[in-house]
Amino acid sequence: MDAELARRIASHPKYQELKSKRSSFGWWLTAAMMVVYYGFILLVAFNKEFLSQRLGDGVMTIGIPIGFGVIVFTIVITAIYVQRANKTYDDLADEVAKAVLK
Repeated sequence: MDAELARRIASHPKYQELKSKRSSFGWWLTAAMMVVYYGFILLVAFNKEFLSQRLGDGVMTIGIPIGFGVIVFTIVITAIYVQRANKTYDDLADEVAKAVLK
């Protein structure tokens, strides 16, 4: 990439807005994922009795749906990020490209 083009992109106000929005949202999603994942790991480490309780008469324990919930949560926050990227970030990126590449 041309150094002058990179400088123009980096100094454009819409690019700064895009970078700020994407970064702060990414940190929120990261924090949410860490709370869910490490919460599950802490349950495994310190409360095995709770996770090993059986659900009904079968072999399924409480830990299985909670572990599945961690996986589903990951998919959901990925979908939320993709939706935000398609609606907000792509529009800002297009505005930057149109302004800088004229």
